[in-house]
Amino acid sequence: MKFSAHPFWLVGFRPFFTFACLSGLSLPPLWVAMYLGALSVPKAKFAAVQWHAHEMFFGFGWAVLGGFLLTSTKNWVQVRGYHGAVLVYLAATWLFERVGMWFGGRWPAIVFELSNSMFLGSIVAMLLWTLVRYRKDDSYNDNYFFLLILPVFLLAKQLMLSTEYFQMGISMATGLFRVAFLVMLERTLTQFMKNVYQADILRNALLDRSIKLLGLALIPAGFLPPALSAWLSLLLALLLAGRLVFWKPHLAVRRIDLGIMYLGYIAIVLQLLLEFLGQFAPRPWVGAFSMHVFALGVMGLIVPAMLIRIAKGHTGRKVVFEAMDKAVLWIMITAFALRAIAPQLYPVAYAHWLWLAAAGWFAAFAILAWRLIPFLFRPRMDGKEH
Repeated sequence: MKFSAHPFWLVGFRPFFTFACLSGLSLPPLWVAMYLGALSVPKAKFAAVQWHAHEMFFGFGWAVLGGFLLTSTKNWVQVRGYHGAVLVYLAATWLFERVGMWFGGRWPAIVFELSNSMFLGSIVAMLLWTLVRYRKDDSYNDNYFFLLILPVFLLAKQLMLSTEYFQMGISMATGLFRVAFLVMLERTLTQFMKNVYQADILRNALLDRSIKLLGLALIPAGFLPPALSAWLSLLLALLLAGRLVFWKPHLAVRRIDLGIMYLGYIAIVLQLLLEFLGQFAPRPWVGAFSMHVFALGVMGLIVPAMLIRIAKGHTGRKVVFEAMDKAVLWIMITAFALRAIAPQLYPVAYAHWLWLAAAGWFAAFAILAWRLIPFLFRPRMDGKEH
């Protein structure tokens, strides 16, 4: 069999969800080992904390987002989608970037820049081409939000590796991923609640659009007057919280696979409130509290459930959360509590909380890798091509 014809290269979620599992289990322990001095940091022009932030957003985060969008965009516009040699190329550039982020400090500057831009530049261009070329066949009229945010990831990436603009890069990447999650949660939770409970949740076009537009307005929060970004954060938090009341959370919490999506939604609200309080009522939080509420409370909780659903459903399997799948979700909830909440309650044990949270990520994504990656290497069970 030709290498690029292997089932692994049939559709984007297969290689990139594999990378998501492997980076999810490895990146947090690597960072904690660096932070506590047990492992040497990569020799580069950027600081170790920049490496950590970049790899969580653009290594792990974009393995998830890239796999999701490569798969979903083709379904939205009803085309075959990128596969075969094109996916081999994208996977190779993602791996090249990881190598460059670790060893690139020893490389000529132009080689490092090439390693750091090929994957994101290529995948953003491909996704934009799909959405623009087949716009008339798009089943979602709000996909223009992806047209707006995808190119800005390139700027956020550069800012994050800049000494002067690192915090702006963090803020921008958070804002971009926030918009992506807001769009995704609207669509998926509407469908999930309908399928599971035959329940309709509130979908008001003006409210939904206002929420996403506010999300867009907060993408450059690091460049806005602090008071303005704080008030915008509060307004978005209030709109999200108000809408959640009508999204039947009392039903969702009966099932961990749905409840964890709602917890991720609540974490978006909490992070926005923390950003507001940081401007008008600052507190000495331990360990970049607001950022880790987003990283572990939004990305860390929603992503595993998302990987399980897509990996099972798009390989022709029944989307059922079995005992080990549910265990992964509980482990991630525990890891969030250990990394974000426990240090606020008992900061003297901060190093221990870091190790325990990293161990949680390792365990959860190791289980996901063990369970899901074999699916991704095999043809669909239902005999369909992709």
